[in-house]
Amino acid sequence: MLKQLLFAIVTAALLCCSSKKSNQTILQQQYKDSLTNALQQIWKDSAQFKGFSVALVNEEGTLYANGFGHANSSGKSYTANTIQNIASVSKTLVGIAVLKAQELGKLRLDDAINKYLPYKILHPAFPDSAITIRHLVTHTSGIIDGEAYLKKAYYLKKEQDLNGLLTQVDEEQVINPAIDAVDLSAFLQNTLYEKGKWYSKNNFTKNSPGKIFEYSNTGTALAAYIVELAASKNFSAFTKEHILQPLKMIASGWQFSEINENDYSQLYLIPDSAIAHYSLATYPDGNFITSADDLSKFLTELIKGYSGKGTILSATSYKILFTPALAPSQFTERNEKNPYNDTYNYSVFMGFSVAGNIGHTGGDPGVSTIMFIDPVTKTGRLLIVNTNIVNKEGGRQFYAIFDTLAKYGKKLTAIN
Repeated sequence: MLKQLLFAIVTAALLCCSSKKSNQTILQQQYKDSLTNALQQIWKDSAQFKGFSVALVNEEGTLYANGFGHANSSGKSYTANTIQNIASVSKTLVGIAVLKAQELGKLRLDDAINKYLPYKILHPAFPDSAITIRHLVTHTSGIIDGEAYLKKAYYLKKEQDLNGLLTQVDEEQVINPAIDAVDLSAFLQNTLYEKGKWYSKNNFTKNSPGKIFEYSNTGTALAAYIVELAASKNFSAFTKEHILQPLKMIASGWQFSEINENDYSQLYLIPDSAIAHYSLATYPDGNFITSADDLSKFLTELIKGYSGKGTILSATSYKILFTPALAPSQFTERNEKNPYNDTYNYSVFMGFSVAGNIGHTGGDPGVSTIMFIDPVTKTGRLLIVNTNIVNKEGGRQFYAIFDTLAKYGKKLTAIN
């Protein structure tokens, strides 16, 4: 009789747990369906973007990932597995790579950059003040994006039909013919070495190294190149070994040769104006190619790292990554109104907004991206768009999508 009673109690408990889990699953799916409908409606209401993808994650994995709109002008659907370059959100991988190289004993953040370079890079106004790797990763090196970056960093992909495609998106930024392409090493030497053919004192600020925050794509590319030299391994190969493979980001890469081009989205200036495929000589600063599904794995790892459970960096390295490194006096201006402005403070290529969001934003020809962690809820969200934001309505739609992710992220987190 006692055995039967115990059996009945255990059975009832199991049924109760099973019922509760079933109810959670149903509610979770309802929230996901509601989120899909809400995002679809935002896209239809304004149609500022050709296509986009999103993801919501926590430290256990992806809570939601989906795509909307189109990946090309033939109506191919943009999905969570559609890939494209993600502009400056790429810099977060450079930060991880620098810290991994430090863990491996290949470099130190406070090393002078000229310890590793085959030629000297000196700030022309402060030649006796060493530029360090720490200066590069916090955008305080004094190196800025001059005319060479706008005119020589972007080049068209080889072997593509350019008929009907834009090969220039504005007067300042040039997308050069593929035949004129240079690699990372050549671009940096030509731009920053005093004897380089594109060298100019205007590639540097009037401030001494370490003094003032000045966002620099060129400085980011230089940091990646130093990782390459210090580790004696191509930067793309280094990140593949230490980031992409451990996180099983099999759809991602830095160059067209590293990804499945069948999954690559066309990029657009506006929804009806497609841009020709291009790459960057300074590829680490913005040419990481990935999908919402793949990038969500990286975002999950960042949340784990923030919580002390990271797998690709040590707890010490993650503490450096998630600790703001700059003082208010190092900024000439700070946007205290936009909760998604990632340059209120900075660490190792990781931005901090005034609202406490941690991550990065990005923009390039045909690319608009944003990826942030909420340190309070330990959740993350990302948005990848294949179209430029060219007006206020585009900006409104972009942030409406991102805010909607936050709203439903709280709901999904609450029932997990």
